[in-house]
Amino acid sequence: MDFTFTEEQLQIQSIAREFAQRRIAPVAAEFDQSGEFPRDNILEMGKLGLMGIEVPVEYGGAGMDSISYVLAMIEVAAADCAHSTIMSVNNTLYCNGLLQFGTEEQKHKYITPIASGEAIGAFALTEPQSGSDATAMRCRAVKQADGGFIINGKKSWITSGPVAKYILLFAMSDPAQKAKGVTAFMVDTARDGFRHGKKEPKLGIRASATCEIEFADYHARADEVVGDEGKGFKIAMGVLDAGRIGIASQACGLGRAAYEATLAYVRERKAFGQPIGAFQMTQTKIADMKCKLEAARLLTLRAAWLKQEAARTGARFSTEAACAKLTASEAAMWIAHQAVQIHGGMGYSKEMPLERYFRDAKITEIYEGTSEIQRMVIARNETGLR
Repeated sequence: MDFTFTEEQLQIQSIAREFAQRRIAPVAAEFDQSGEFPRDNILEMGKLGLMGIEVPVEYGGAGMDSISYVLAMIEVAAADCAHSTIMSVNNTLYCNGLLQFGTEEQKHKYITPIASGEAIGAFALTEPQSGSDATAMRCRAVKQADGGFIINGKKSWITSGPVAKYILLFAMSDPAQKAKGVTAFMVDTARDGFRHGKKEPKLGIRASATCEIEFADYHARADEVVGDEGKGFKIAMGVLDAGRIGIASQACGLGRAAYEATLAYVRERKAFGQPIGAFQMTQTKIADMKCKLEAARLLTLRAAWLKQEAARTGARFSTEAACAKLTASEAAMWIAHQAVQIHGGMGYSKEMPLERYFRDAKITEIYEGTSEIQRMVIARNETGLR
């Protein structure tokens, strides 16, 4: 088994690390406090190729692979989880979905401005009453004589919703068919019939804008249907497999930041005449942090490698993506918790980034499939039982 990264992969990792430490890390606390969307940084990330890493060059992207995406995501997340959330949605939920299922016309129109960072994309599946149970969605799309659809309904927890130019939307076009009655659409947020709902006041990732969106007789043209009619649920589940690799990468970056801050602290902080890192209980926590972090990173890289293979072989990687997301998110939450505990009062203070890591880590166990959903996916795939 070869764990060596290519020159291109190391290059994008280096670019992401340099930008993240120079431009993102110094302002992360400020954006967290204000909740302002970091538009200038996102535009610059687009110019560096970070908003469309796996998007082919002809559609405005960097034309790189899934491993490159993981390495870059880790670096951005280590500086700030909110920036990496925006990056993740753009790359894996929005661009990846259109690359897999969009027409050539759709790819050129809807991917190019998003992958270049000139505009922001979003993904709309969750509703106020249906999160994990996506087939219970109430957003309706009624087919018209011209082949288009009239859409009515509401979506919630839409990452980048307040600032997105285009949204990949999933709506129920045939309720009687349940999962087989969901269709995917491209939505232009400047069009009549679309409106932004309330912006969510969140515990963490506060600079990542999130809101409800509402449709009132929104007209989607026939050429704005993504994939085949009635195949939306299958599209959404496939896109989420890739998205979970992004969240696993994010969790790895956040966990690493908390771990490295703790490592530096236990070497310097003294109690009873010696560094607290010399105490056996502290050393136990450090060892466990390191093991969880390495396990998460390797599972995430394996899932990314399998995603690349899937493009060639058509094989599924949903189990591996779920394993990576579950392990990495719970590792990040545990590491952030222990980091705050080891830092004591300073870990609880906003003077240090530990409390932000702690708040940000929680969402990785929730979005793009809760930890409970990941366990269900893994178990069902392993047992073959539904």
